[in-house]
Amino acid sequence: MFGLSRRGVAPFGHLWPALGGIGLGLGAGFAFEYAGTPLPWMIGPLLAIAAARVAGVPVAAISGGRQAGQWIVGTALGLYFTPVVAERVSGIAWLIVLGAIFAIALGYACGFLLAVVGRTDRTTAVFASVPGGAAEMAILGERFGARVDEVAAAQSIRILLVVVTIPTVFAALKLHGADSFFSGASEVRWRYLSALLAATMVGGWVLQRLRVPNAFVLGALAITIPLTAFGIQTSAIPKWMINGAQLLLGCALGARFNPTFLGRAPRFVAAVALSVFVAMALSALFALGVARLTGIHPATLVLATAPGGIAEMAVTAKVLELGVPLVTAFHVTRVILLLTCTGPLFAWLRKRRRQVAPRDAGGPVA
Repeated sequence: MFGLSRRGVAPFGHLWPALGGIGLGLGAGFAFEYAGTPLPWMIGPLLAIAAARVAGVPVAAISGGRQAGQWIVGTALGLYFTPVVAERVSGIAWLIVLGAIFAIALGYACGFLLAVVGRTDRTTAVFASVPGGAAEMAILGERFGARVDEVAAAQSIRILLVVVTIPTVFAALKLHGADSFFSGASEVRWRYLSALLAATMVGGWVLQRLRVPNAFVLGALAITIPLTAFGIQTSAIPKWMINGAQLLLGCALGARFNPTFLGRAPRFVAAVALSVFVAMALSALFALGVARLTGIHPATLVLATAPGGIAEMAVTAKVLELGVPLVTAFHVTRVILLLTCTGPLFAWLRKRRRQVAPRDAGGPVA
């Protein structure tokens, strides 16, 4: 595959690479925290594992680690949707849907850029650029003839660049605590926490059985948001558990890379990086424009519209205290709309292009 393993996960019975990966991730997390970098427990493991695998070091992510991280993160995020917050979020539903539509348009625009600069076919370029999940976009793109290896590689590069760049820029600009959103539970109560985690795990498992993308983060949100919105007191999530979830997510993201990653198709890799930075710039401009119209803090909207993943961007919002429920709502809506509309929209556009091309050439319409 294109410089990328399917999951970067050690199979059961081969625990040494996974143990090496978690050990390296822990060390990187402590080192980045000591250095005062943003999101040390996600960015540190991500960069350390990715660098080690590209260098040929046999490390891997723990099997199921990504799902476990999403489960904890989804549970923690749902606790922000208090009755007041839920009412506010529902009041800007139009804006959240607009953000999702913008994400689709952004994916197609950056897909065109990638096709031109990276010299790849349009189908591959589109599914490589639409900001959905790597696995989901690869599977969807395959149905239309896209190159799965290039789609998966591009999606992984996108997540890595977004996760590293945006928190670093925010830290440099000292953007922290701009919104007054707080979790509905401020105290850790282990009995309630155990029950909550058990319920959210079941929610994630059910959605996974139904083959829903990002099943564990969405399943946890599906359980926790209604409980919190109806004012039911549960428990806060301890900080060490949130850090552990970030560690697992960072290891899983870093494990997508392998020794052949930088050596194959360097032009394509460079083109993907360019398209991702263009996507981040356009998203930021869109966010700043919407902020002027709505009065929502620009930093919150930048995170909400950034071309990153649900868990990664929501964790960034949580750590930096930047409108967690708004960022979560934006990204959940975006993922749902992207996964349900990208395929039909692409099929319709391709059909239209085939109809118009013969006409432009002077031939009969297909």
